[in-house]
This record gives sequence, structure tokens and C-alpha cells, in this order.
Amino acid sequence: MACEMKKIITGLVDIVFPPGCILCGAFMDEHSHPSFCPHCFSQIHFMQSPQCTCCGLPFLDREGEDHLCGDCITSKQFFSVARSLGKYDSVLLEAIHLFKYRAKLTVGKALGMLMTEHEYRDFTIRDYSLIIPVPLHKRRLKERGFNQSLILARELSIHFSIPLDFSSLKRTIHRKPQTMLKQKERLANVKGAFEVKSAERIKGEKILLVDDVYTTGSTVKECSRMLLRHEADEVAVLTLARTL
Repeated sequence: MACEMKKIITGLVDIVFPPGCILCGAFMDEHSHPSFCPHCFSQIHFMQSPQCTCCGLPFLDREGEDHLCGDCITSKQFFSVARSLGKYDSVLLEAIHLFKYRAKLTVGKALGMLMTEHEYRDFTIRDYSLIIPVPLHKRRLKERGFNQSLILARELSIHFSIPLDFSSLKRTIHRKPQTMLKQKERLANVKGAFEVKSAERIKGEKILLVDDVYTTGSTVKECSRMLLRHEADEVAVLTLARTL
């Protein structure tokens, strides 16, 4: 009864105060996406083939089939597959910055819901038994006030009814933000920065590791390495955006 009443009240509010686009505030009708106006939604560059069959890197040449990229051929990837919703540019970049750096949590929730709606190439979210967000160090968490990866992961967990675990994997070493470093420095920066606190919780699980942006992959690779070291059956990675 309470749930039905909430839906009725929400519907009345939407009639009196029509919802606007979470980015530009433009009026949205019943044909619009629930969170984005048609113009903003059209500027989200969703991932398309051809892309790397392992890490999901999109290739500049739009012709041809999916295949392994050079990095996945020459380097060991601890995750089985990594996929992203879209490219880290235009509207998606703006939305992530509003969410992550200006604490617009409603934008984060909308982005998480967008991740649940998308169909990913050769990857099915329902195949996984446990969702783990990439953790923040407690100092960074105190500064920001929230973990953006946890908010995204929570939407996926609710939508697909997959358990969410945000306590087994911890970041125990505080270092420079990855955005300040070059690729080789990023690898060294996260080495040994994560620990598994509840090995029995992840043993034998098919884990979906969730983060906001995949840049070099250093963070998710190190997280995946630690989870596999503690006997996770598999680790796959899903991020909101991917840099090129």
C-alpha cells in the first residue's frame, strides 16, 4: 500500500513539476529517457564494435571484427573481460564530473540505472554472483563523502538482484590520485594498495568489479589480482566510461 501511494504521489508531482534533464534541465515528455533529454542522450557515445574482446578498448578503425588489442596480447590481464557503457567524453564526461566532483548523487543514480539498461558486447551481468565496487581509501572517502563506484554498483545490484559486497575488498594504502600520473606510474601507484579482508566471502564467486572510469586499467587489474589470489572463481570488470 505504501509503495502504491508513493507511486501516486510521484506521478502527481511530475504533473505539477515536470521532470527536467539531469544535465541541462530541459523539459522531458513521456517519450524521453527518464533522466536525459533527447539532445543530451544523443550525445552519449555508447561503446560499439570493433573493440578488444578482453579489455573492451574501442579501435579507431570502425571496420573489422572484434579482436585482442596489443596490450591484451602482450600483458597478462587478471580480469576475464572488461566492458564500459560509453566513451569518456561529451555528455558522459560532464555527467561523471557532476556526480564525482560536485556530489550530484542523483546524477550518479541515473548513471547507474543507465548501466543496467545497456547491452554489452559478449558480456552478461546476470552471469555473475557477487558485485564489488572498487574501494576508496578511508581518507579519500572522508574527503569526498561517498564512493562513486559503490553508488553505481548498488544500482546494478538492485536491478539484477545480485548480492553487493563493499567490505571484503579494501584500499589500505593512500597514494596520489591516478589522474595525476602517467601510465607506468599508475601501475606502481596501485601495487599492493588493496587487501581482501573476507576471503571466505569471495571464494568461488564470479565477481563483477565496478568502477566509474577505465583509463589504463591499473586499478581494476590490481583489484582483480587480489580477488583471484584469494580464490575468486572469476573477475570481470564493468565501468561507466572508458578513456581512449
